[in-house]
Amino acid sequence: MDNFQALNLSKHLQSAIDDLGFQMPTPIQREAMPVILSGKDVVGIAQTGTGKTLAYLLPILKEFTFSKQLNPRVLILVPTRELVLQVVEDIESVTKYMTVRTLGVYGGTNINTQKNAVGAGSDIIVATPGRLYDLALSGVLQLKGIKKLVIDEVDVMLDLGFRFQIQNIFELLPNRRQNIMFSATMTEDVDMLIDDYFITPTKISIALSGTPLDNIAQQCYEVPNFFTKINLLNHLLVNKKEFTKVLVFIDNKRNADRVFEALEKELGFGVGIIHSNKSQNFRVRSIKKFDEGDNRILVATDIIARGLDFDKISHVINFDTPSFPENYMHRIGRTGRAEQEGKSILLYTPKEEDAKLGIEILMGMEIPVVPFPEEVEISSSLLVEEQPKILISKNRSSKVESSGDAFHDKSEKNKKTNQGGSYRREIAAKYKKPKTRGDKKINMSKKKKPF
Repeated sequence: MDNFQALNLSKHLQSAIDDLGFQMPTPIQREAMPVILSGKDVVGIAQTGTGKTLAYLLPILKEFTFSKQLNPRVLILVPTRELVLQVVEDIESVTKYMTVRTLGVYGGTNINTQKNAVGAGSDIIVATPGRLYDLALSGVLQLKGIKKLVIDEVDVMLDLGFRFQIQNIFELLPNRRQNIMFSATMTEDVDMLIDDYFITPTKISIALSGTPLDNIAQQCYEVPNFFTKINLLNHLLVNKKEFTKVLVFIDNKRNADRVFEALEKELGFGVGIIHSNKSQNFRVRSIKKFDEGDNRILVATDIIARGLDFDKISHVINFDTPSFPENYMHRIGRTGRAEQEGKSILLYTPKEEDAKLGIEILMGMEIPVVPFPEEVEISSSLLVEEQPKILISKNRSSKVESSGDAFHDKSEKNKKTNQGGSYRREIAAKYKKPKTRGDKKINMSKKKKPF
């Protein structure tokens, strides 16, 4: 399949594809479309940014026929409200010359308004599992007419705790339907879901999660603590000419707020933030301002590391080092899209060095270390979790547990000990690769992080 014409799309779909400027299908689109058109259950393993949405939308829409029925025929489940909005937008862009009623539903908004919208009828419904289940329980939404079920980013959905809702949604669906699932990783939870509800699915693995993207230049800085990371971040982002559109990923909401406040104080306007404690309207505005260029910088938790598609991200900065190596891949996948060059920067403390090494082992490559800029101030302030622990012995004397050598001393020590030997072998065993790269058995539920 050299181009989209080889798929024999309808004239309406092909015109929309031409308007969007797409010429060549991506690998996941090339592999998945014929299988989906065959009617078989499909499990696609593809990295974020590989064109998964069109991979399932185009074959579904190719077979689409006009109908006046009120109940939807296609159900697309996604993990977040933001992804609902994006998938709806994608559907509308490729059906601009077709008559297709698309509805997006998600939590955090008035359910009665959504009930009225459901009652008016739809062909395709895009939803988060919780709100969809609530609408189905209310009786206003009937799922017996669903012919095709798509579950996108299913590993994230299960990690967010949607297993109960997904299982109950399956019970409300007709037995005769096509199941289409896409995920960036294969976890034990995903495998269990497939075994329970899919019928001999065809598995397609493209751009595996441990595969570094060739068009992303990666580098990292060793930084002693949180507040020095902020100093370094401010130092880097002052350069507006190079850092034109930047995503800053942080592992939790509290630290995201701290970083946002520090950047806003130093840089002024042009900084946004998004995490799950923000209201729906705030999150939508933050995404819009960043996407349209009103904000140059967006501070975010992993809530948007998957699925959402931003154009021309110049840099992804990992303010912290993800404990799960694959999360690093999902984060940096926001840049270097559509064959454009992207850049990724990782800031890691000595305590995060093990996690960094796990990422390198997963990718099969080392991330080049950049010398710490001399002009950046090394802060002596520490977060509570960074402060040395005080141990009280039985004789009531206090001991201070050292947090390690000084920053520069630690760097020299690492140069001597981390070039090989038992330490690297122990970490390599901890983060060892699975035998089959396409079916990673990583239990994401062992350690949950807040958004």
